[in-house]
Amino acid sequence: MNWSDVLNYATKGNLTPDRRVEKTNEEWKKLLTPEQFRITRQKGTEFAFTGEYCEAHDPGLYACRCCGTPLFDSRRKFESGTGWPSFDEPVKDNVIKYEADRSHSMVRVEVMCNVCDGHLGHVFPDGPPPTGLRFCINSASVKLVEE
Repeated sequence: MNWSDVLNYATKGNLTPDRRVEKTNEEWKKLLTPEQFRITRQKGTEFAFTGEYCEAHDPGLYACRCCGTPLFDSRRKFESGTGWPSFDEPVKDNVIKYEADRSHSMVRVEVMCNVCDGHLGHVFPDGPPPTGLRFCINSASVKLVEE
C-alpha cells in the first residue's frame, strides 16, 4: 500500500469489507461513551497528545472501538510527533475506508472503519518507509487488544 493506492481508493471506491455492521445512532450511543460517539460517529477529533494510545507501546492489535474489527498492528505504530497514534499501514487493505475530506479549508483523506463506517482519523503521505504513509488515528476510535 502506498499514497497512490490511498488516492485511488478515495476517488474511485474502496475495497469490499469481509462483513458489515450497521446500527442506528441510538444503538451506537448505548455502546459508546459520549466522547467516543462524537469522534467515531460524528467525525470529531480529540486534542493532540491527550489520547490514551498516543504514547502507548504495548503489543497487540488496535481494533475499531465500534465494531471490534482489527485495524492496525502495534508493530506498525511509530512516533510521529503529531500527538495522535500513528501507523504506516492497516492489517488488511480492506479494513479501512478512504474518502476525500475538504472540511476546515483543507484537502485531506479521511479514514474510517470499512466495516461500520466509524471515523478513525486521516492518512497522510509523510510516513516512514516502506509505505510512506501516516495513518493519524484518534485513540477514542480504537481499542488495544493485547496479544
